[in-house]
Amino acid sequence: MLTISQLAKKFGLSRTTILYYEREGLLTPNHRSSNGYRWYGNYEVRVLETIVSYRSYGMTVSDITALLNGDNQLSQVQLLTQHFNKLESEINKLRHQQKAIVAMLQGTDKLESSMVTKQRWVEIMQAAGFTQADMIKWHQKFEEMEPLEHQAFLESLGIDKEEIEKIRAM
Repeated sequence: MLTISQLAKKFGLSRTTILYYEREGLLTPNHRSSNGYRWYGNYEVRVLETIVSYRSYGMTVSDITALLNGDNQLSQVQLLTQHFNKLESEINKLRHQQKAIVAMLQGTDKLESSMVTKQRWVEIMQAAGFTQADMIKWHQKFEEMEPLEHQAFLESLGIDKEEIEKIRAM
């Protein structure tokens, strides 16, 4: 049997997250001791493994609750298919935004001549529909796929060394 803190530590979650899952009806302690401590057994550990797995797919807590409680008219396959289609739509949106940016940059030497500043680049990204989270993902993918080019790109925007290190470390 595990306490809530032990369970949280085992899964790399916060105590607050475990309590949230309890409030949402996803996870119930095996029993509570007279002093109010929650205790979780093997069954609860397996349930939490399932929750963490679904969350890693980006599924919402309400969808997970419906799946685990059988409250949903949709099957697991149907819910996962819907979620997959939603992710595909988001990916297509990002691809469209990338194409818009490439089109804006094609035929211009502004990027190479450092005429595009960090501020202007952020404005371009926002004009193309990028949110702050989208821009972070963009930098993460750029860093993952082409780290040297990412470094050169950031330098071309006139960003100082410390900020470049922070951006690349995201």
